[in-house]
Amino acid sequence: AARRASGGADYLAGHIARLRAGQAHSVVVGAGDFIGASPLVSALFHDEPAVEVLNRIGLEFNAVGNHEFDRGAAELLRLQRGGCKPGDANSCRGAEVGTPVPFEGARFAWLAANVIETATARPILAPYGIKRFGAVAVAFIGMTLRETSHVVVKEGIAGLDFRDEAETVNALVPELRAQGVEAIVVLLHQGGVQSGSVHDINGCDGGLDGSPVRPIVARFDDAVDLVITGHTHAAYNCRLPNAAGRAIPVTSASAFGRVVTSIDLVIDSRTRNVIEARPTNMLVDRTDAGVSPDAAIARIVEGYRRIVAPIANGVVGTIAREVTNRAIDAACNMPAGELIADAQLAITAHPDRGGAQVAFMNRGGVRAPGLAFAGSGAGEGAGNVTYGEAFTMQPFGNGLVTLTLSVQQVRDLLEQQFAGCRGQPAASTRILSPSAGFRYIWDGSKPCDARIAEVTLATPAGIVVLVDAQGRVVDPARTLRVTVNSFIAEGGDGFTTLAAGRDPVGGGQDIDALVAYLARFKAPAAAYDPVAAGLAKPRIRRVNAPAAGGGCPLGSDTNP
Repeated sequence: AARRASGGADYLAGHIARLRAGQAHSVVVGAGDFIGASPLVSALFHDEPAVEVLNRIGLEFNAVGNHEFDRGAAELLRLQRGGCKPGDANSCRGAEVGTPVPFEGARFAWLAANVIETATARPILAPYGIKRFGAVAVAFIGMTLRETSHVVVKEGIAGLDFRDEAETVNALVPELRAQGVEAIVVLLHQGGVQSGSVHDINGCDGGLDGSPVRPIVARFDDAVDLVITGHTHAAYNCRLPNAAGRAIPVTSASAFGRVVTSIDLVIDSRTRNVIEARPTNMLVDRTDAGVSPDAAIARIVEGYRRIVAPIANGVVGTIAREVTNRAIDAACNMPAGELIADAQLAITAHPDRGGAQVAFMNRGGVRAPGLAFAGSGAGEGAGNVTYGEAFTMQPFGNGLVTLTLSVQQVRDLLEQQFAGCRGQPAASTRILSPSAGFRYIWDGSKPCDARIAEVTLATPAGIVVLVDAQGRVVDPARTLRVTVNSFIAEGGDGFTTLAAGRDPVGGGQDIDALVAYLARFKAPAAAYDPVAAGLAKPRIRRVNAPAAGGGCPLGSDTNP
């Protein structure tokens, strides 16, 4: 099928306005990740632009996603309530783009039914919202995935408990029914993906089998009529069985504002029960002549782009070819992750900066599309990398931490990459990208704790064997200095081995390390080439991969 230009806040607003036109009753809701890991045009301003635009789109209820907690719970509450970030020149820039000062805060309600303050035993934000259409009330329960505490920096969520999704929903049903509510919609920041290679945005290929959302829905009380999901950046339109065996609609509208879900909810005004729910995923088509993009929103976006342009468009380095964030082989070697790992090692290798000998980068912290060779709209020219492109690839703003690990712990860390091994969730295989000089083999056909072999490290004195061909640790007590980002240093993405590291030394921000490293390759210097012999690739080898389906096991993408 022919590709069509899609997305954009102004066109998303236009499509939603067209859907609402002539409707006596309507509501706009979301399933989370509306802030965090965002483009520089919003992230530089602490995602105040995203909130201002969502306000004008007409969003009313939104589930908290894991990225809502990227900058901590206190910052989420500020974005909900409004006000400037103290002492920060990039907060409250509304006077330059036509929005109120101080920052207005969200006019919509973030919902956090399963995010509980341990001190008060109450949700950090409202657990649900109710909208009344005449005599009929519809409840929207919002929540994030239970595993959020494993995929955000722990410091920002201290004192919060992320509880089971199905148990949370089911416990709220009697409370809602006591208020006369019979129509219940769940906004769930957890999801799935269709199987197969061609995904119809209104399809349900494979019934989302193996996806995290399916067993959650299977435990929902029969009072739940509709589930709107997110997290996996996938589009689908399914009907999945609940606890009573009744098939209920479960939808997802992809990501990046490219798809919007139109849902017709038919309710009996006498019984207040949902008779039918008819969801349809629709492309936010920028070529649709029947849609008028929202001019006011376009002006806000353009205003922030104008402010950020001098930073975003500055060239920081040069590349010889694309540096993709996709796994390029069955072993899961990923050029963009390797580039970032090399940058982090370079900035922390000096004894005064941590004395690192190896660095690891988590795959989910490397955002699409990596670094493209083609020039962008900034006009920098092919091969030149702008700060905005580097930031888009690595937008989290994590600090770097250099830790002391024993060789045994390093081997345990590598074993912890695989689904179901050493506490890694059963649906998540998360292969780390190592820095140059570190190599190993993995064999997924073997059981947990027997998959890693031939781990070597290049040192000034020569190649050191850390784990031999039989998988035995040669010198378990030997120590290494290892650099990672602060997210996984705290045990994020299931890498709890790192949380036991000793003698931590901070190493600055991850984006600063990347920019400093790319500067080495800025013209007239030779361009960075991801296949250069000196980068010692491949760094990871895989043996005994199955003949069918033997590609890199993506598992659950990290920090989607």
